[in-house]
Amino acid sequence: MPEAENLAAFAKTGAVLAIHLSVHVLDKVIAEVLPHYGADCPAAVVWRASWPDERIVRATLGTLKTSLGTELERTAIILVGRTLDASDFSESRLYAADYDRRYRPVGDAPRFPEAS
Repeated sequence: MPEAENLAAFAKTGAVLAIHLSVHVLDKVIAEVLPHYGADCPAAVVWRASWPDERIVRATLGTLKTSLGTELERTAIILVGRTLDASDFSESRLYAADYDRRYRPVGDAPRFPEAS
């Protein structure tokens, strides 16, 4: 990777990070992002996302390593960011059946009648 594109540089932004294929180097990941997010920052490891045996482990950066079992392997994604435990907003309605879309209007009085 280019020198400027490293985990610590991305962590400095404070953005939510999605770190793919790195659970096998979790100690290194935590060491690089911890100074930027703090030990109390919410984190998660999602193993086999969308599979029937999906497993999600939620913790903080400070407790993530001890919260994981030994069976999680390379097919996991690590998520780090303050918004991971946010509870003051609703779930997305983007794919709700009653969500009126420009090119898929819903009901007798769609918001975008010109697209029908």
